[in-house]
Amino acid sequence: MTDGPSRTRRILRRALPWFLGGLLLASIGLPTAAGLPIVSVAPEVGYAHPFANVENVTINLTDRPSFSPQFVNVPAGSSVALHLVNRGLYAHTFTLCRTPGAFLRASLSPGQVYSFFSANGTLANVSLAPGAQGWANLTFNASLALDSFEFASVVPYQFQSGMWGFLNLTSTAAGLQLSEGTTDGLAFVPNVLSATPTHYPIVIAVLVTNQGNFAHTFTMVPQTNVSLLSTNYSSYFQLHAPLVNENVPAAPGQTAWANFTIAAPGVYQYICEVSGHFANGMYGYLYVGVPVPTPPPAPSTAIVAGWVLAGSAILFGVGVLLTAGAAISGRFPPRANSPEQHH
Repeated sequence: MTDGPSRTRRILRRALPWFLGGLLLASIGLPTAAGLPIVSVAPEVGYAHPFANVENVTINLTDRPSFSPQFVNVPAGSSVALHLVNRGLYAHTFTLCRTPGAFLRASLSPGQVYSFFSANGTLANVSLAPGAQGWANLTFNASLALDSFEFASVVPYQFQSGMWGFLNLTSTAAGLQLSEGTTDGLAFVPNVLSATPTHYPIVIAVLVTNQGNFAHTFTMVPQTNVSLLSTNYSSYFQLHAPLVNENVPAAPGQTAWANFTIAAPGVYQYICEVSGHFANGMYGYLYVGVPVPTPPPAPSTAIVAGWVLAGSAILFGVGVLLTAGAAISGRFPPRANSPEQHH
């Protein structure tokens, strides 16, 4: 019979080669992965596309009676969301004529105003009780450029008292929309934006979304190919008003629209003006009508990869041999015979 300790030692000796072989086989994964060539990854770039919404326009309805603003300008080929707010103590309507160029005469009676909109149709007809709010979402085809649409309140005698206005399509082409993010790491993500307009001037709208908890600004220089430093940006903006300086609320998911007009192609820098943010790297560049530079390729490990893969193959072979030998002999290395076993 064999005693317990001897049996335990034999089990350990049998297990040792399997453990070493498995360790060698497992180690192949790391050098193999390390030997793969490094793939060059370009920095993330945000590209512009025609935007669906020019902006959210608020129109106040008052007891004067009047609309404020009375004239709304919208680029043709785009959409607009009109936020209607009744600021008064009386009911009002926002009734927008469907037919461009059809205008109400000041001498029309309340009944004739109703007849006018019945004959010409409406793009929106929103009734608002005192203090109420509503929305009118509109889309205009580019072919309607430079057309005007009249709106009025059809509540009797409000139009006759001055409650009317015009929605004017001011451009033959839609602007461009971009998306930008701000982070608690004091960075814009992405920090490179690209827009390729077909005409100038071009309206650009950047939807900035806060991905963190800190407040930020989206502040853009008005001149092309100007690269600010954290030590001189304040004095620069004292001499040159920014194209846009939009505050981004301090809460995750909060958004702000930065809307501005670009007059000529070039590279425009934008920064965060919150104290310390620009100095810590919170800035980016908008490329308008010019290509974004191609990033330099990452260093290749192709030469090293062959050696590393060859080493992996050798380790694999050693692991197979050790494992096979252990399976045959049952111990590694073989145990030497003790003197007592020789006759």
